[in-house]
Amino acid sequence: MKILVTGSNGQLGSELINRLNDSEKKQGNLPVSLINSEVLGVDVDFLDITDEVKVRELLLNGRFDCIINCAAFTNVDKAEESIEQATAVNTTAPGFLARVAAETGAKFVHISTDYVFSGEGDTPFKENDPGSPNTVYGKTKLTGEELVSSNNPDSLIVRSAWLYGYRGKNFVKTIVNLAKERDTLTVVDDQFGNPTNAADLAQRILMLISIGANGIYHCTNSGICSWYEFAKEIVGLSKLNTKVVPCTTEEFPRPAKRPKFSALDNSKLEKAVGIKMRSWQEAIKEYLENADRFTD
Repeated sequence: MKILVTGSNGQLGSELINRLNDSEKKQGNLPVSLINSEVLGVDVDFLDITDEVKVRELLLNGRFDCIINCAAFTNVDKAEESIEQATAVNTTAPGFLARVAAETGAKFVHISTDYVFSGEGDTPFKENDPGSPNTVYGKTKLTGEELVSSNNPDSLIVRSAWLYGYRGKNFVKTIVNLAKERDTLTVVDDQFGNPTNAADLAQRILMLISIGANGIYHCTNSGICSWYEFAKEIVGLSKLNTKVVPCTTEEFPRPAKRPKFSALDNSKLEKAVGIKMRSWQEAIKEYLENADRFTD
């Protein structure tokens, strides 16, 4: 199989590339149908996904069997003032990629987010729950999903949340770095969700591709916590002496409104692949044990 991964330098894209290129399968259980796949990873320095001419040229000439779009405008606060750019990357480009993928007969996989939901309530969101985003980021991702689905009904959309990986910036690295510098950290304790290891997400995406899944799936590590609880676990596992103190959202204002509760329900995914997602505690423990893989 010939696979294209956009956003290949990001947290998820790099994990997908690592797994697909790992001939000895040290990264986990690579589906048999994907072993020895030919993989091309591209990031913005090679392909700007908003450039429709270059996108069409690459997809038509590449003859890919599968296209996994991990590229996104993910700076939630910056998106509030960069609406045009966020829309181009999160909405227009995925829709165009999906349409050209359909024209070439390639499977199209698109990565989305918990931010498509309002963040109200206390029950994990299911795939068919109506989206009602409160941020520019969430709105552009939801309209991107809708455009992908309308342009390519056989596409696969995978939503995740609170993602962290070995490459790039994320909450875990920020907490570890700050905890090494400060005696006390103050972290929000009234926003709840599912921390997700990019390695686990990558594995499940590949499993879904191998079984020919389409439609929308949720994929996060199991269990729900607040950012404060997550930070405490990170500091404790890192054996740092920093004190973690809870605060409210009102005490830590941000330009973009954060969801109070954005946990996702994984039951559809677990039924499809036959494996339950491991707990967020187990996932973060393994991640921190391999902190030597951290890159900026």
